[in-house]
Amino acid sequence: MKLSSKIQEISPSATLSITAKAKQLKSQGIKVIAFAAGEPDFDTPEFIKQKAKEALDKGLTKYTPTAGIPELKQAICEKLKKENNLEYTPEEVLVSCGAKHSIFNAIMALVDDGDEVLLPKPYWVSYPEMIKFARGKIIEIPTNERTNFKIKADQLKEYITPKTKLLILNYPSNPTGMMYTKQELQEIANVLVENQIYCISDEIYEKLVYDGLEFVSIASLNSEIKKLTITVNGLSKCCSMTGWRVGYACGPKEIIQAMGNLQDHSTSNITTFVQYASVDAIKYAEESIKKMVEEFKKRRDYIVEEINKIPELSVIKPQGAFYVWVNISKLKGKKYNNQIITDSMKLSELLLTEARVSVIPGCVFGDDDYIRLSYAISLQDIKEGLDNIKKFIETIR
Repeated sequence: MKLSSKIQEISPSATLSITAKAKQLKSQGIKVIAFAAGEPDFDTPEFIKQKAKEALDKGLTKYTPTAGIPELKQAICEKLKKENNLEYTPEEVLVSCGAKHSIFNAIMALVDDGDEVLLPKPYWVSYPEMIKFARGKIIEIPTNERTNFKIKADQLKEYITPKTKLLILNYPSNPTGMMYTKQELQEIANVLVENQIYCISDEIYEKLVYDGLEFVSIASLNSEIKKLTITVNGLSKCCSMTGWRVGYACGPKEIIQAMGNLQDHSTSNITTFVQYASVDAIKYAEESIKKMVEEFKKRRDYIVEEINKIPELSVIKPQGAFYVWVNISKLKGKKYNNQIITDSMKLSELLLTEARVSVIPGCVFGDDDYIRLSYAISLQDIKEGLDNIKKFIETIR
């Protein structure tokens, strides 16, 4: 059997692979603390589930327009105007099977063979695979702790060539949790407008922001950057609806229409009764979100403080999302029972088998000196998991 070259170039998801290994251990009766989780541990709010049940009872189970039911698209437009100072018409909105699907559609609609896509590093694991599938060329822009893992406008200019087509911007970031200020976004927007480069703004963690920081959508800064931006968001993280698969993209009508054409011939509409529940989720979930953010903040503060007590590890306090990006460079080259910790993947494997905690190696995010831990788990599990990590590290020489 010969698979297509496009498919052969796509790597399996390391996050899903590690999660599967952890689940396998659990099935054997072994307790594993899952710091690898990429989803809130809270249940979907009851009123959202009830709305889905009502839609089912009404027989709302047939096809809808590919781009989404009018009520949902209108709710999205109203949300963006009220919360993000962004005005879109329903024709400029496409509802897809999660924000991941929205991003894939956008990349496929914009990127031609050989087009260069600017990707700040570290990055979410699926971005490179999507770019490769579109036959684009990945141009990584490195960041570090000194810049709080953010790119700067002057740095961005250095990576632009005549082939540059697109910048993917994700904030709060997965994996670092860091935010961009309005001023930083304005400077980046100026560069993009000057060079007529498109931007996919992945804002899926928009509502999971701490310490009173203001979230600003880059497309809201002015009409010029709005014309170049596809704003992506969804309900997976903010409403704890990861399995419901609700994402959306907003942008110039021609681009959204092209993305819709692709979706016409791939998935069509997202699940019908989920769309009706999503209308209420967008309109009425604010109180549920507030409670979740308060709990996440408590966990963030605890996990950051405790990790920084371990001499071999360090972490910068994230400003949003629910991840900590832990520096493990001091452990590289050391040994555990004659096994050398050569990289973040080896450390992650040892943490799973020896410390019974699952984490995501930084290499899959583009930086091998780190691992990602999620605090979308109970505080009790965080305490137990960190204790396991500490005891394991004490055995390393």
